Amino acid sequence: MRKLPPILVLIVLALASSAQAVKIADITRLSGQRTNVLTGLGLVYGLKGTGDGGDFTAAIQPLAAMLGKFSDPVSVQQLTKVQNVAVVNLTATIPNTGARQGDHIDVRIASIGDASTLKGGRLFVCPMMGPLAGSGIFALAEGPIDLEDPSNPNVGVVHGGAVMEENLVVSSVENGRFSLILEAPSANWTTASAISKVINDAESPNGEVIAVAVDAKEVVVVIPQAERERPDSFISRVQQLPVRMVPSEARVRINKSTGTLIVTGDVEISPVVISHKGLTIQTTTPPPVASARNPLVATKDTVAIDTANQGGARLQDLVAALEQLKVPVEDRITIVKELYNTGKLHAKLIEEN
Repeated sequence: MRKLPPILVLIVLALASSAQAVKIADITRLSGQRTNVLTGLGLVYGLKGTGDGGDFTAAIQPLAAMLGKFSDPVSVQQLTKVQNVAVVNLTATIPNTGARQGDHIDVRIASIGDASTLKGGRLFVCPMMGPLAGSGIFALAEGPIDLEDPSNPNVGVVHGGAVMEENLVVSSVENGRFSLILEAPSANWTTASAISKVINDAESPNGEVIAVAVDAKEVVVVIPQAERERPDSFISRVQQLPVRMVPSEARVRINKSTGTLIVTGDVEISPVVISHKGLTIQTTTPPPVASARNPLVATKDTVAIDTANQGGARLQDLVAALEQLKVPVEDRITIVKELYNTGKLHAKLIEEN
């Protein structure tokens, strides 16, 4: 029997025979709960002749200005031969829960000048600005640079290098209400409607509507008057409520560059026979009284997809057929695409580069 390379394809099956319950917090986020980015422009010093310097005045001018603040004024011309500093761009991502004074945040650094490497450098104290124009200084950044990828020496990180000087608070409640934003995989009218119904049933025993699905991605929840002064308990209860999830949409996602085939939902396949490049599959079936020396051998190069003879098949049948045919990853993807093109694969096909 012909040997083939190992199968390098990943198949994820999400075949739920019945609806599963998940917490509202697992598939939504609170409105306003988002990440923010602080930015800055700074100097890295301590480089061993690998910095900007020379004619790159963008690095020399701030170095001269910095020395002037420490009562050591020098001219730009006097610093033109300096090669141990580099101008860098700084970013720090604030988590979606916000940050408070004294919190330490990682700082990502990238050279924007002629420096060949930032190895061995240290970031000089640098202010980091808020996420909106004119919002002021929110943190000060400083510390040694770690090159996480040696193949890219102009990019590094200062672990915990930004110290928050101001609070960056996430606000989710406004005018006695908050919004639940459905995360992308779960964002649809069915799930949004189910969430609003669960909240109304659990938190409004008198039948008052306090949760409304305004679209496929957002559910607006009105906080009961008695809990508006301290809504934390109410919000927590809402987030912990279970929601019955309907079976996911049938999808086949293909990434040819990584050799990945991901199938979700209950994918149906119309009756079809797959014959692949004349490959022969040999199976050995010993009869009840046979010995290992006298087996029964059957060969085939086609596999039928409709094993129950009911006019259709499920994803399991396709997976079993491809396994029997020992199909390599590239050909598996081709077969799936052909099934889709001929209308035999009943699912949305998504191709990624």
